[in-house]
Amino acid sequence: MGLGEKLKSLFGAKKIDEEFFEDLTDVLVESDIGAKTSYEITDELEKVCRKEKISNEKDIVEKLKTMLLENVKETKLEIVPDKVNVWMVLGVNGAGKTTSVAKMANMYKKQGIENLVLASCDTFRAAAIEQLNYHGEKVGVRVVSHQHGSDPSAVVFDACDAVRAKGPGLVIADTAGRLHNKENLVRELQKIDRICATKADEGCYKKIIVLDCTTGQNALRQAEVFNEAIKVDAIILTKFDSTAKGGVAVSIGRELGIPVALVCTGEHYEDISCFDSQKYINELISN
Repeated sequence: MGLGEKLKSLFGAKKIDEEFFEDLTDVLVESDIGAKTSYEITDELEKVCRKEKISNEKDIVEKLKTMLLENVKETKLEIVPDKVNVWMVLGVNGAGKTTSVAKMANMYKKQGIENLVLASCDTFRAAAIEQLNYHGEKVGVRVVSHQHGSDPSAVVFDACDAVRAKGPGLVIADTAGRLHNKENLVRELQKIDRICATKADEGCYKKIIVLDCTTGQNALRQAEVFNEAIKVDAIILTKFDSTAKGGVAVSIGRELGIPVALVCTGEHYEDISCFDSQKYINELISN
């Protein structure tokens, strides 16, 4: 049962009192909005409803939508023309990071970006290098990779040089996501971060995290870890169509202020689109 159906059940079974708002908090938590954010929003909503004497379902839902929307951030990933752009893609293994890199490459190639190179910076898993090479071949984009176990920073260095040699363009770096050894991961990402920052033209470097919608508040924790290591600029949400929950963008927006740029909804390279916060909230409430 989605958030919309749960809200209908709640209105049907409860009068609008303190207990109603307590139960509403539980409903929001179950929709992956997170306990802290859910409590704060329902507390705020209760105060507004009392002050403005709002007691009917339609008006309460509209107020809730407005409050949720205020917490969801959105952004556009735009390539700066006539410059060397570098995007580092972060995320835990299994979130759909490498597939998202391939989808982005396919999307921007179709938009006319010809000088586009993928950097295989996850050198710790041999399968990751093979996977990115496979995707690169499928979408017709060059992949720069080194042998298994090599320095990831050297890979992104070479990829940036390859793009710059042909003029303006885009490097998308696929990084490792081994959270079991956070200290090593942080050090590695910070090193890659320094290389990316020096190789990109000014104002043309972005750090993008890939989060799996179905993992709920784990996605918030992951965003916190990566954001602490190197400040994250944008989010890609994967498996966006496979859950009736997906409220994590609300708590990430409220607690970390990180905007969502893209959503992935399937297995095909074309299954990627720009994030629309208004549409997101409408679908979250209506499902």
